[in-house]
Amino acid sequence: MKFPEPPLSVARETDAATPIRPVLALIVLCLAEMLVLLDNTIVNVALPSMSTALHGSFSQLQWIVDAYVLTFAGLLLAFGHLGDRYGRRRVMIIGLVGIGVASVAGAMAGGIGQIIAVRAGMGVFAAAVFPATLALLTTLFRDPRARAGAVAAWTAMAGFAIAIGPTAGGWLLEHFSWRSVFWINVPIALVLVAAALLLVPESRGAHTGPLDVVGILLSLSGVTTLVWTIIEAPQHGWTSQITFLGYAVALACLAAFIVREFRAPYPVLNLRLFAIRRFSLPALSIAVAYFSMFGFLFLITQYFQAVREYTPLEFGIHSLPFAVAIGVGAPVAVVLAQRFGTTALIVSGLAVLAVGMFLAGQVTVDSPYAGIVLVSMILMGLGLAIVQGPATEAIMSSVHEDEVGAGAGVNDTTREVGGALGVAVLGSIVASTYKTQIWPVIDSIPDSLTSAADKDFMRQTAMSIIGLRERQATSPFAGRIEQIIDQMKIAVLDGFHTATLVTVGAVIVCAVVVAIWLPWRRSENQQSVLLGWAETKEPADVS
Repeated sequence: MKFPEPPLSVARETDAATPIRPVLALIVLCLAEMLVLLDNTIVNVALPSMSTALHGSFSQLQWIVDAYVLTFAGLLLAFGHLGDRYGRRRVMIIGLVGIGVASVAGAMAGGIGQIIAVRAGMGVFAAAVFPATLALLTTLFRDPRARAGAVAAWTAMAGFAIAIGPTAGGWLLEHFSWRSVFWINVPIALVLVAAALLLVPESRGAHTGPLDVVGILLSLSGVTTLVWTIIEAPQHGWTSQITFLGYAVALACLAAFIVREFRAPYPVLNLRLFAIRRFSLPALSIAVAYFSMFGFLFLITQYFQAVREYTPLEFGIHSLPFAVAIGVGAPVAVVLAQRFGTTALIVSGLAVLAVGMFLAGQVTVDSPYAGIVLVSMILMGLGLAIVQGPATEAIMSSVHEDEVGAGAGVNDTTREVGGALGVAVLGSIVASTYKTQIWPVIDSIPDSLTSAADKDFMRQTAMSIIGLRERQATSPFAGRIEQIIDQMKIAVLDGFHTATLVTVGAVIVCAVVVAIWLPWRRSENQQSVLLGWAETKEPADVS
């Protein structure tokens, strides 16, 4: 199948820019990226508070995270193409304004259902921002070394956002209600819109083909149905008819999407990119790494706040080593990749990630923080950092300049689909284990010990521990309640252990695939491959 040849880019504003302007523009782009990531990490910290205040179930808590991730992941490709056609800065600004407006709606929400709906809307606008930031910095910095440095800064910002997210969220929740995690986005978005208009030059491609609406709808339907099925499987049963129906619908949509992209004259996903090993295998590595990271963050939230019973601020402070490891490791990894090659760094990063996740699965209720907990978090952070920086640089170096928005969309989609599946799969494993071990215990509790509403809340999530202890502190049955709480904590950690083993297996398999198929020597000139595309219109194998 031959795809239409992309014309040369019409974005040339940055060629005449002063040396300082690209740097200032890069700062704005990194801060816009931070806003998108910050929103997700802050909301993770607020989940227990939302759960207690609004009586949200474990599945609903997953959907607060995944509603954002699903719309985000499903629309990244579309907004990447829209940026290439109509202006990357313009699309980014629209997204920033939308995040601000949606945040106001989230702060005023009155129930879990409304929050999930708002989060889905925020994911739509975040999808407009995220690929534009990476595409714009790619056009700002054309020199390979300068571009690698800019990518390093972009990936380091991800670590910084993860670092300040839980801590800032914890501080907000110490002084304000959970609604503050939405209000904080509004002034940040307004400042970034003004800064982008002043400092970031517009950039667009000359690609004028129509948007592949059918492809977008098929991809969004397939991914959404798949993750919904995984999240709801513990409630309906892993072998129930509705679960199998969900898998069938998801696979049908995704298969139709692939067929559509091969036949569409202007596909939303250029499938020839996946014939390039320096594009497809780094993309796979990022997906698996983010599968691990998002799942780990969701689970560590349960551990710190349900098992260890930390306050939100304490959780934020104790999670800092994980985030600092990402922030420090990402730029160093990009520099090392320039010397030792992308493959060596990605394989090493996946190995470190697997060790960190395995150690996390060995944590018990009584494990000291300054021990296996701390070591596992640092290794997880370093592993993710070592993978994502070099992998991102490899992906963007494999994309024609006129399609950097679409390339950034593919790069970001792999992250978010991997992250959504991480929360869904690992969260569902924990939920299934919790249901098996705790529901019989809760059913045996006499009605005189706790109310029917409390029983139902205990069935849904271990976060009920927080409110349960407070309400039963003066009860004559407080001793029995403490025994039940201990059982709930053990059930969460048993599920955590199983989930980590699944993750370790996925990471190891990915590392082996990359080690075998991704070339260990860097090509002498990757740009020659891109020129070869323009001349032949056929996919090239970057080996």
